[in-house]
Formats: sequence, C-alpha cells, structure tokens
Amino acid sequence: MATKNTTKKERREEKLVMDAGDIGRALTRIAHEILERHKGVKDVALVGIRTGGVYLAHRLAKRINEIEGAPVPIGELDITLYRDDLSLRKNQPILRKTSVPFDVSDKIVVLVDDVLFTGRTIRAAMDGLIDLGRPAEIQLAVLVDRGHRQLPIKANYIGKNLPTSREEEVRVLLEEAGEEDRVVILKA
Repeated sequence: MATKNTTKKERREEKLVMDAGDIGRALTRIAHEILERHKGVKDVALVGIRTGGVYLAHRLAKRINEIEGAPVPIGELDITLYRDDLSLRKNQPILRKTSVPFDVSDKIVVLVDDVLFTGRTIRAAMDGLIDLGRPAEIQLAVLVDRGHRQLPIKANYIGKNLPTSREEEVRVLLEEAGEEDRVVILKA
C-alpha cells in the first residue's frame, strides 16, 4: 500500500507495525505513566513538536483529562529555526506557528513527538522551549522510539520501541493529517 504522497515510481513496501487500536492503547498508557509519575497534573504541561507531536499532545491531553478530570496546559512548538541542518537544506524552511499560551517557567514540560530517531529534533525542541522560559524539568514522550541516536537523548515515555535499520523510514500517519491512524515502516 502506498501513501498518498508517493507516486507509482516511488512506491515502497509498507509494513504495518501499529494500527489505530495500538496507538490508542499506547497513548492511554503514556497518559497513565505521566499521571503516576507526577501524582496528577499539578505543574505539568504538554508541548507538541510540529506536526505529528502536536496531534499526539492534543490526544494525550484529552486522555489525561478523561482519567484525572483535570485539564493539562498544551502548547505547540515549531523547531524549524533551531534545526542544526538549516545550512545543508536546498529549500527555504517553511515556518509554522509556535503557540505556548502559558509560562513554561517552573513547569514540568513534557515534549511530545511522534518518532524519536537521531535526537536532533528533540535537541532543537529543547532549545526552542528554553527560549520561552526556564522549565523546572523537561521530559520526553514519543509514540515510537526507533533507535540510532546521534545525541545523548532518551525518552521518558515510549509508546513502542521499534528496532529499525537506518535505510528504513518510520511514518506515523494520523487522522488529523487526513490518514488512517497507523505506524508503518517503509522499505526501499
């Protein structure tokens, strides 16, 4: 099955590793782990990394509210200008909105992303977050950890550990982006 963004010539084999039910269960487990670790939501905030992390952060916030009966502040972070590969890119970066409508200072901020790979996106997100204030603690929640770290970054909350080769691509496809919820590995 090819994704909507590939042409016939670019079509690659797609291996399903998580379906909608698996994603839902993983997010519910992460929500419970966050609540258990912090004994509720006092001083906890979620910040999703554009784009997939934003969708997942909103889903986590909804689950936390359903479980705890209390809302958790949520923000959206665009890390484009914090990337360490800007000078290597041929095209101009597309800037998207950063919206963190609360003071991050003294909060336990859980960064949320879809896939943890080299760690460079998370490093950029931490730089962006620290520009907004001084959190008491920064934690990381990811739906998929695929390994291959280039920086010493580790997630606090993981939906699924997924060993991969560097040649494979992991895609998290979500309803919010017009897809059927699933995580796939694309092979060349």
